[in-house]
Amino acid sequence: MNYKKILLPFVAGALALSLAACSEDDKATKEEKPKEETAEQATEQKEPTKEELAAAEEMKAKLAEQQVDKSEIVAVVNDEELTGAEYNTALTSIQGQMQQSGQDPTSKEAVEQVKSQVLDAIVNQTLILQKAEESKLTATEEEINKEYASYEEQFGGEEGMKEALKAEKMDVKTLKQQIGQSIVFEKYKEKAVPAKKVADKEIQEYYDQAAAQAKEAESAQELPPFEEAKEEIRGILEQQQQQELFAAHVEELKKDAKIELKI
Repeated sequence: MNYKKILLPFVAGALALSLAACSEDDKATKEEKPKEETAEQATEQKEPTKEELAAAEEMKAKLAEQQVDKSEIVAVVNDEELTGAEYNTALTSIQGQMQQSGQDPTSKEAVEQVKSQVLDAIVNQTLILQKAEESKLTATEEEINKEYASYEEQFGGEEGMKEALKAEKMDVKTLKQQIGQSIVFEKYKEKAVPAKKVADKEIQEYYDQAAAQAKEAESAQELPPFEEAKEEIRGILEQQQQQELFAAHVEELKKDAKIELKI
């Protein structure tokens, strides 16, 4: 089976998940608008200047310059060829993440760093999916449809989902394939490095540190009582621990793999 891969959670999240995140951003924006907003008030909102529009177009062109030809072979992992199409998908995701954190992915210093991160991402992803296939891990139609339904709900229904897919130049079949791969990815992670229960002592230490930081920052937002926050903190710590173990596991996979970078 030759997976048509997407960028999975190891680095920047599956494209399907980024779609959902965009939906949440749109939803938040809508919720922030006053319900009484009139058409006149909407018109008064600041329009971007010519300079801002020009800068946006310039940045868009610079980002596009980092892409490679879709059919170019960018890497070979255990005799499986990875193409420019896969590279460009991961590239777009990582560029977006950098911009959100205030970094310029097109700067001279960042260009090589981005290229390295993208290649590392798609190689890691390929190794994981190859191992998942060896383990005969699959995603059922029911699991895929359930996940898809959750995305559809976040976009406000079928019509909203169609618009989102159109914007991403994607169809339902492709998205469902990618959701399936994301599910398989998570199943393999659970199989390779099952989450271990975190000790109550660690949870208390995490809570105390958060409380101290809030006090130091004179935060207006009070932390909930420890007993209320305990299980949520446990989940955070277990996830962090599992991610660290999984990263180490992938590095071990790479030692035994035949990897050739072509760009």
